[in-house]
Amino acid sequence: MAFTRATGKHRAPSRLTRRSAKAVGVAALATTGVIGGLATPALAADSEGSALSDTGLNQVIAIDKTLAERIDAQADAQRHQADAAAKAKAEARRKAEAKKKAEAEAKAEAEAKRAAEARAEKARAARSAERTRLSSFQLPVAGSYVSTGYKSSGSLWSSGSHSGIDFHAASGSSVVAVGAGTVVEAGWGGAYGNNIVLRMTDGTYTQYGHLSSIGVSVGQSVGAGRQIGLSGSTGNSTGPHLHFEARTTPSYGSDMDPVAYLRARGVNV
Repeated sequence: MAFTRATGKHRAPSRLTRRSAKAVGVAALATTGVIGGLATPALAADSEGSALSDTGLNQVIAIDKTLAERIDAQADAQRHQADAAAKAKAEARRKAEAKKKAEAEAKAEAEAKRAAEARAEKARAARSAERTRLSSFQLPVAGSYVSTGYKSSGSLWSSGSHSGIDFHAASGSSVVAVGAGTVVEAGWGGAYGNNIVLRMTDGTYTQYGHLSSIGVSVGQSVGAGRQIGLSGSTGNSTGPHLHFEARTTPSYGSDMDPVAYLRARGVNV
């Protein structure tokens, strides 16, 4: 009697199907660690399925290793990026602090320079004011005029002529220094009565005679316009007035034209 192969659902699995199922089973057992204990002699002896590579285990291990390496590489890259960002941030902060410090130093230097310039300008102004003060001259009696001129002749003067000029001044009028100077004589001057002699800053001398009172002492420095005494009629005098002389020395006989002297120094006489 002839036999035929079963067909349909009763047909036995093919050898390829059996091998695939066997590989899946081995891979599953490998994950539980019992592949060695459950292997049957028949399975171990199967020449078609005995190779470990045929079970797919090496492929699973290789995939896991590759994934781990990728994760490590990604973590390393992220660390490198974080380190680079931190370094860049620190460098930016260092540059900002250095810039801020440089700006502060520049500001302090500019302020110091401005302060030094202000001090220098103040000193220049003070020197200029002092030069002006020292070089300024004015009338010895404010608002007065010359009543007797220089070198006028007459018997009133022992030399026969007037060695100075007389300014009209009521008794007790304020007499001031015509310019800045130092007192070299202050007291009785014979025919000049109470008199004062000043050494001016330019080296010349001025003399004030017939005073009713003296308000300065020898060695004292005075500025232009400083009151030094009051007018009067002491000494060889016919009435209250101020006798004024300009001299090259503090002594009598070294006189020069007082009007020219004052006009040369800007005084309207």
